[in-house]
Amino acid sequence: MNKNNFPIYFAIAMVIGLLIGFSFSGVSSQPLSFKKKNSQEQKIKRLINFIERDYVDKVDTEELLDGAIAQILGKLDPHSVYIPKENLQAVTENMQGNFVGIGVQFRMIRDSITVIQPIKGGPSIKAGIRAGDRILIANSDTLFGKNLSSNSVPKYLKGKPFTKVNLQIYRKTNDSLFKVELTRDKVNIKSVDLSYMLSDRLGYIKVDRFARNTYREFRNALRKIADKNAEGVILDLRGNAGGYIDMATDMVDEFLSDRKLIVYTKNNKGFTEKSYASEKGLFETGKIYVLIDENSASASEIVAGALQDNDRAIIVGRRSFGKGLVQVEMDLGDGSAVRLTTARYYTPTGRSIQKPYTKGEKREYYQDYQERMKSGELLNKDSIPIVDSLKYKTPKGKTVYGGGGIIPDVFVPIDTTSYMANYYFNSINDFAFNYVDNNRNELKKWKIDDFVSDFDTQDTIYDSYLNSIKDIANPSSKSKYNIKKYLKASIANVLFGDVGFYRIIHQDDKMLQKVLELDSN
Repeated sequence: MNKNNFPIYFAIAMVIGLLIGFSFSGVSSQPLSFKKKNSQEQKIKRLINFIERDYVDKVDTEELLDGAIAQILGKLDPHSVYIPKENLQAVTENMQGNFVGIGVQFRMIRDSITVIQPIKGGPSIKAGIRAGDRILIANSDTLFGKNLSSNSVPKYLKGKPFTKVNLQIYRKTNDSLFKVELTRDKVNIKSVDLSYMLSDRLGYIKVDRFARNTYREFRNALRKIADKNAEGVILDLRGNAGGYIDMATDMVDEFLSDRKLIVYTKNNKGFTEKSYASEKGLFETGKIYVLIDENSASASEIVAGALQDNDRAIIVGRRSFGKGLVQVEMDLGDGSAVRLTTARYYTPTGRSIQKPYTKGEKREYYQDYQERMKSGELLNKDSIPIVDSLKYKTPKGKTVYGGGGIIPDVFVPIDTTSYMANYYFNSINDFAFNYVDNNRNELKKWKIDDFVSDFDTQDTIYDSYLNSIKDIANPSSKSKYNIKKYLKASIANVLFGDVGFYRIIHQDDKMLQKVLELDSN
């Protein structure tokens, strides 16, 4: 699995996830039926027959049909999408929360597949593969010196469950070459990025998406925080583009008392299905703070809306994306599928948070971020559009609005001072990996808490990085602080994974600072 960490400032990229169907409720139990011979079906079949028999040039009718299906769905809402069979496996793996392979995060370093981290619980870590190892050969396939793209690597490492793969590995730390046989198996794709005690009183949980494994991971994280007698929980849903609705409702259930309404959906027949909380909640009385931004969508908005409407949480951040449509995956019979919008969902007060859209105008719909920036909404709460006719009241009398995303209770503007040009991020990531790769034995001594507080206090590594880019760029004084922070976070990421990265980034996170301020009052 190729893993490149980007800072939270680039969360806008998460919106792309919506285009490939991250937000859907499940797989249709009613496959499409083609038994009924209506005139529309006959028309399409007749046209394909005409093209195959009489068209002047040779045509790939399968490709033609794929394009036609995509065009049809393009005339509907922005979230009804076609998934070709060559893409379906990757999309399904991401949402199921696992894949079958050897279990490594990797990147291409000078034409070699270099292990960034072996994935916890996967075959590679069990076999002793370490960060920094180079995978040179897989079975009879030579993988180095061939200019392989990152996208082409998985076909050599993934496969069917319990199949064998023989690897030849080069380990730089002791200049050794060795072979290892692995058995491919299911490898979990983490959806809860990290959890830890942010302070003596507050636990923190960051959820990346709502996949099939999300609730299990979340409940484990919440239990650990509850066991430490946390008085409050910060649930970070920034950049979370959504996923399975039932994972969102299960998560909310941990915070609400029995029989509280979580969400309800309504289809084109007017049928309504409601989800209620049960008695099983692990954290039904402590404080809750939910962090959202302009890229929090779908299932993230269900969580934020349910907790806001039940007066159970303080929502902190910026207005969420505004996706209130439910998709169901429908198999087309040839390995491809469609994710078709089949219902709208509503928060407990009855509000729809789906933002307006014009059918067939997806480009405009996904340029919403630029419009929010132009309007000043990302900098000023007073610029958030509200519709008085879509005003609702929570049980305790708080006013909330429908019609386009969840509006936070406490607004935190986007941090424009954190901007850095892309070439800094690219060069920092490369420098961080190379630094760790060349100093692994020395860096083994660091524990994460000591690293966060004490690493490079004399700016030795930072100065070395600046020297490495002096012919490329001359950073401004404003950029230097952010460069230093991101460099340290990137080195921590290579050493400790996501938890290392975010522990550094969180030190001056504006939303977390606002939560700490709120919690102290």
